Amino acid sequence: MIHSMTGFAARTRDLGSVSLHLELRSVNSRYLDLGFRITDDLRQAEPAIRELLTARLGRGKVECRLNLQNIDAAPRDLALNTGLLERLREAEAAVRERLPAAAGLSVGEVLRWPGMLADDGLAFEQMQPAVIELAREALDEFIAARRREGEKLAEMIRSRTARMRELVAQVAPRIPAIVAEQQEKLTTRLREAAASLDEDRIRQEVAVFAQRIDVAEELSRLATHLDEVDRILKAGGAAGKRLDFLMQELNREANTLASKSAATDVTGVAMEMKVLIEQMREQVQNLE
Repeated sequence: MIHSMTGFAARTRDLGSVSLHLELRSVNSRYLDLGFRITDDLRQAEPAIRELLTARLGRGKVECRLNLQNIDAAPRDLALNTGLLERLREAEAAVRERLPAAAGLSVGEVLRWPGMLADDGLAFEQMQPAVIELAREALDEFIAARRREGEKLAEMIRSRTARMRELVAQVAPRIPAIVAEQQEKLTTRLREAAASLDEDRIRQEVAVFAQRIDVAEELSRLATHLDEVDRILKAGGAAGKRLDFLMQELNREANTLASKSAATDVTGVAMEMKVLIEQMREQVQNLE
């Protein structure tokens, strides 16, 4: 399958009082360029997520965002640190034994005492399996999105190659007639040159004629390159760089066809080919 380098996926998972949220998004890049925006609580997950991404992605500037959000509606356990509470009671009793008039601790002061309320938050080790599973799910969705986009681009490219084949088929039968027309024109010019025995002009006209009339080789190479484009699209996989090279080759042949054309209709075909090639090139830049 052909994959685009543009994609997006987002997944969320609730873990009691907190919620994990992971996003993957990507744009074009010559190579695989990974960037991470992860909250400090989950920073330890970056190496594992990086390994997952590099194993399944080939190209693109990919940004991974992972954060942890509190769920306000989720019930939270307010567990007292009973050991600290007992030590605090003993300390207060010792103080009141020496200072009987001292005011006792209020409930609010006790609850605000550092370490009195146990932290019911999840440690990273507890969240790690969920984070990795969430990353795998998001990556599956992300790749599926890039695949769907890639298929759309591939279909557009196929439609352009089909049109270029039509143009090649349109031009090929015209070549004998074009050659005959040029031969007639050359014959007339040579007769005019022979009248004054201008050997230099004769050689010049023959050279120009030889250069301009033969476009069969260009048409053959165009057909070969179009076959290769279709083959690569059918094979799938990482095709962006190979297709980009073929776009350059197609453009070179179209330029040569335009420069060697001896007929206006062939020139028009060459110009249309160049437009089609440029349209394909723009889409190829998006392929992995």
